[in-house]
Amino acid sequence: MSDETHAGAVLYAKDLPRVSDFYASVVGLTVTHREGDHVLLAGRALDLVIQAIPASIADAIEITTPPTRREETPIKLIFPVASISAVREAAARYGGEIDPPHREWRYRGSRV
Repeated sequence: MSDETHAGAVLYAKDLPRVSDFYASVVGLTVTHREGDHVLLAGRALDLVIQAIPASIADAIEITTPPTRREETPIKLIFPVASISAVREAAARYGGEIDPPHREWRYRGSRV
């Protein structure tokens, strides 16, 4: 790890490999560290830790196929990408979902 400081976030996941692969593949984060219970993904300005939910808790969580979108969560992550359309397609391939084009809007000169 470098001395450079980034903002960071931790996501808890029942399926550590699937969730870390999603963020690495869909938004281009780089796996910089991996241990049995967590994966550290790095971007230009954000480190994202995917932390495994302990089995005693994870066993009670049901993940549907396809996964049910959790729209009510109070936190939304933002990642700079070259193409929202390309990321929307990639997210679908990895079991995720990005809002459709009619939900996009402008923020600080960018399309989000």
